[in-house]
Amino acid sequence: MTSATTSDVKLVVAISSRALFDLDASHQVFETQGIDAYCRYQIEREEEVLEPGVAFPLVKKLLALNELLGERGQVEIILLSRNSSDTGLRVLNSARHYDLNVSRAAFAGGSSPYRYVAAFGAHLFLSTDPSDVRLALEAGCAAATILPSRVERKSDGPLRIAFDGDAVLFSDEAEQLFRAEGLDVFNASESAAAHEPLSAGPLKAFLLALHQIQALFPAQDPPLRTALITSRGAPSHERVIRTLRAWGIRIDEALFLGGLAKAAFLRAFAADIFFDDQEIHCDAARAHVATGHVPHGIANL
Repeated sequence: MTSATTSDVKLVVAISSRALFDLDASHQVFETQGIDAYCRYQIEREEEVLEPGVAFPLVKKLLALNELLGERGQVEIILLSRNSSDTGLRVLNSARHYDLNVSRAAFAGGSSPYRYVAAFGAHLFLSTDPSDVRLALEAGCAAATILPSRVERKSDGPLRIAFDGDAVLFSDEAEQLFRAEGLDVFNASESAAAHEPLSAGPLKAFLLALHQIQALFPAQDPPLRTALITSRGAPSHERVIRTLRAWGIRIDEALFLGGLAKAAFLRAFAADIFFDDQEIHCDAARAHVATGHVPHGIANL
């Protein structure tokens, strides 16, 4: 058992077992043969180590920050699973095999584990199940569906996290206007409201927690970098910059693409994960980086 930290600076990420490990074969047994066969399958193989899943490299880099933080702060990974504790033992055994410090978990026994996101104080919930993610978002928790991706990611170097803006970090109020009235009206409105901060989007609290962890490291050559990679361009960039300033959040890189495709810029940034609300952007991004779809706002109605 791991004792609780006394640190005031903490980043807590909740992650589903299917995001952390490759459970496709197990899930196929469940889909084709039912719950009893699935339980037997997992129990019989509970000493067989699972292969890493799509979010595994991200989790490794997140936990590696603890070695650098010492007593100044802590990154914690919470395992949330639809498994029972019986069938979930294989997942915890695999985490131990890979030296992942996962000391807290919830096994929901077939139910959605989303209701434990807030109870654990998680700043973000990552799952491969879109319905669980939507339930978490509706409950006011930051969440994203991590999409299948076979991209090889480097295990060394700084952790790099990239975000879209509207409907992710910010509300979708501006996106609604753009879709209803077009680009010219959108730009005119954003210019007029340049000094009015945008409302918070679903991942603002996660970015704030990242910022607080970042602040514990020197600004030069930090082990964690963030980027805003948005389709916005001039003149709508000003409101975004002033919003982040009003929130007191430092973001390391900001790319205002003016409608250009994001994939090449995500590769250039070398993102470990990218969050976007629009499925079309997520599908393009996941060929190059791990990608989390945030099913929020007008693009997901």
